[in-house]
Amino acid sequence: MHIVGFDIGGTKCAVLLCRLDGETVVWKDRLEIQTTSDWKGVLEALCGHVERLLEAHGVCRSDCCIGISCGGPLSHDLTIINSPPNLPGWVQVPVVDYLSEKLKMPARMLNDADACALAEWKYGAGKGSRHMIFLTFGTGLGAGLILNGRLYTGACGMAGEVGHVRIEEDGPVGYGKAGSLEGFCSGGGIRQMAVKKAEQMEKEGRRASFQTGDKEDIKAKDVAEAARAGHEDAIELLRESGAYFGKGLSILIDILNPEVIVAGSIYARSREFLEAAMWEEIHREALASSASACRVVPAQLGEKIGDYGAVMAAVYE
Repeated sequence: MHIVGFDIGGTKCAVLLCRLDGETVVWKDRLEIQTTSDWKGVLEALCGHVERLLEAHGVCRSDCCIGISCGGPLSHDLTIINSPPNLPGWVQVPVVDYLSEKLKMPARMLNDADACALAEWKYGAGKGSRHMIFLTFGTGLGAGLILNGRLYTGACGMAGEVGHVRIEEDGPVGYGKAGSLEGFCSGGGIRQMAVKKAEQMEKEGRRASFQTGDKEDIKAKDVAEAARAGHEDAIELLRESGAYFGKGLSILIDILNPEVIVAGSIYARSREFLEAAMWEEIHREALASSASACRVVPAQLGEKIGDYGAVMAAVYE
């Protein structure tokens, strides 16, 4: 069986072609384009790429199914994209029906955090566990929950939206809420923290190490690069994000008692600057027995995690 995967993200969208050989994924090809607010234009372009990939690799569409990984909120029946915060203009998008009709293949969709949780559980850092939490820690902060060896999605498919939990009364905005966990622990949140820190340093007559142009142009990756270069202001900012991450993880550890928490993207790339403060908060806040039973590890699938997530969306029952 071949799978046509769609990884729909706020910055870019990718389409991939692979074949399942038992439980092994044999990758065939992949293309990506920039995401815009014109959802129909984006999907049209991706479908055009699919047609070319099928022809180039001699794959018959009757041997294919579609898997779609996309950030939530999604409709309860997992067929419609309902205005995710990182996809402006993607309002009530009937993506499953649209792609299925356009490409004449069956299609299924999962929330990207759920899809990536399944991917890390089956192929990555959570392999062999029964109680696992996956955290995106990328553009935003969402969670996928594997509990008792099954994906848990909740009463209306919204389980795992941990980024919406308020950690402080005020602070950077994430998931539409100031002081939320996503506000402190995401690419967008770190950017807001960095802009604020640069403004404070400017008032003190100093320039932030991670500011190379206008303050509003600072990105989370600028902070990470400055930290790797040894600049204390950047290291301190990431340490602060790590401490808030630890507070959020403490809540998850106490409530769900996982054996492993797998964190992707920014955590995987900048773990050395986040980890110490994170564990300090976990040891302060979480129940000792629950904390000692839990490992916090970086995602293993790296840049391929979205591709694996799209595959899991197609095959997970």
